[in-house]
Amino acid sequence: MNIAAFIVPAFLLFVGLEYWQAKRKGRADIYNYESSVSNMSIGIAERLLSFLITGIFYTLFVYVYEHFRLFTISTHWLIWGLLILATDLVWYWYHRFGHEINLFWAAHIVHHQSEEFNYTTSARITIIQAVVRNLFWCILPFIGFHPAMVTTILVAHGAYAFFTHTQLIGKLGWLENILITPSHHGVHHASNEKYLNKNYGDIFVFWDKLFGTFQREEEKPVYGLTHPLKSYSFLWQHFHYFMELFEACRRSGSLSQSVRILLGRPESLNQDIRKVLERKWLSGRRLQKSTFRFKAYVNIQLVAALTSLFFFTLFFKKLVHFEIAFQVILVLLTLINCGALMEQQRWIYSLEIGRTIFIFAYISYLVHSPVMFITSLTIILMASSIETVERWYFKLVYDA
Repeated sequence: MNIAAFIVPAFLLFVGLEYWQAKRKGRADIYNYESSVSNMSIGIAERLLSFLITGIFYTLFVYVYEHFRLFTISTHWLIWGLLILATDLVWYWYHRFGHEINLFWAAHIVHHQSEEFNYTTSARITIIQAVVRNLFWCILPFIGFHPAMVTTILVAHGAYAFFTHTQLIGKLGWLENILITPSHHGVHHASNEKYLNKNYGDIFVFWDKLFGTFQREEEKPVYGLTHPLKSYSFLWQHFHYFMELFEACRRSGSLSQSVRILLGRPESLNQDIRKVLERKWLSGRRLQKSTFRFKAYVNIQLVAALTSLFFFTLFFKKLVHFEIAFQVILVLLTLINCGALMEQQRWIYSLEIGRTIFIFAYISYLVHSPVMFITSLTIILMASSIETVERWYFKLVYDA
């Protein structure tokens, strides 16, 4: 068994405790249902896909260390303190580039889309951002830190970052002068003009002070992007900025100008491009108050995705390639489903049909029964083509 699976229940425990404490303090407003589902959906996808490539990056760390390291740094316990500082410095520049270079911002923007700031926000990491981040971590074995030490420190780094995503912990006195606290990181997630591009550090605050990007919390932060996304679509949240960059490059008409766009600053990008793309790709959506029945339907799918992630991680070494592929595809379809449901898209009906066919195809494979698959496929297609069934489905999930 892989004990990394227990990150899932630990995450849910802390989210539950934060929500309970928020209600006790009359701050339940820091949680929004649709936003929380969206945050966790993105986190589930990242954990699922990152788990598939974690071994690849450790292998890369080892390869860099064995073939290109500049020094052979001791593994003495005192070196761990040096490694923490080095890791945080690399993080600072990775994070700063993620805000100041369009191509990196496309990978990082998802983390800042939420207009809420709570523990679920910490889950907004995409697999694209995880890949970029791990490439930056290669600097550490290149310098000469042993890969096993680097990996251990990165786990601690990630754990600390989780706890800075909360509004329920106020300013921490003298620790504010040493550590990145929830107050400091809340500033980083804010869209107030004076807070933009501030507080890039992950653990220590002195990198921001050294490089001129530190800002204390003064006025109340307004969380999210300067141009709010206003969409819970799983796919749109992941890829809208890449699409904006592609459109900007297409309009530029030259390779050199396209390169300048990709390496330019986000604030220099034509902000009207997103509006054009939204009209083209987000048409047909409806955002309205969710009913109890609707939330129950979404919750069932989210719990199913979380449960799948837990057991996928726990028993990963026992799964064959086909089972891995099935689990990954099914969970991703479910997360896309949740996002489309919250947008109240009509094409969700076709996705539900496809997902049901996919599940029966897998079951038929397990029991080696082509007849079962053909029979189930016929029944599903015949039933889904009946207009009454479609109306019943939308009445069930949208109460419409």
